[in-house]
Amino acid sequence: MSHDGADAPSPAEYQLRLFIAGTSPRSQRTIENLRRICRNHLAGRFRLAIIDIYQQPELAEADQVVAAPTLLKLTPLPVRRIIGDLSDEGRVLRGLGIFPPPGDDDEPGL
Repeated sequence: MSHDGADAPSPAEYQLRLFIAGTSPRSQRTIENLRRICRNHLAGRFRLAIIDIYQQPELAEADQVVAAPTLLKLTPLPVRRIIGDLSDEGRVLRGLGIFPPPGDDDEPGL
């Protein structure tokens, strides 16, 4: 296996669980927001499980989730929780411990 940056540390894989409440517009918006963030900042380095607390309340209870939507970052440590519709990308990135390099969006598309 080869890596693009010789002096860059190998990127960690993010294991995420998103707890939603049914198929409401808020739940759908939260899923779309998170997928966009993952695509833009974690491409190829994340696993996402979406859990409907109405269909699987035991999983919400096991992870002590009391509000939806809630995003749970399991790895890399530390475990983090972000509550809300994830529309504030900067807040989500800080909560996940992701800090994009300056000028990251300056690169032209192919």
